[in-house]
Amino acid sequence: MGAFSWWHWLIVLVIVVLLFGGKGKISSIMGDFGKGLKSFKKNMKEEADAPAADADAKRIADDSASDEADSKKDTAAKS
Repeated sequence: MGAFSWWHWLIVLVIVVLLFGGKGKISSIMGDFGKGLKSFKKNMKEEADAPAADADAKRIADDSASDEADSKKDTAAKS
C-alpha cells in the first residue's frame, strides 16, 4: 500500500471524516471563533470607553457642585 501501512491510512481517514464529515464542522468552528473575536473586541472597547465615561461623570458632578455653590453665594449676597 505504498509508503504507509494500513494503520496510517485509517488514521488519515478518521481525521478526514471528523473534519469534513457531517454538517460543516470547520465552518461552525470558524463561526464560533468569529463570534468570540467580536465579543472580545466589544468588551475591550467598552472597557476602554468606561474610564472616559467615568471622567465625564466626575466632571459633570464637579460642575453641578460649583453651580450650587455659586447659587448659594448669589442668594446670600441678595439677602
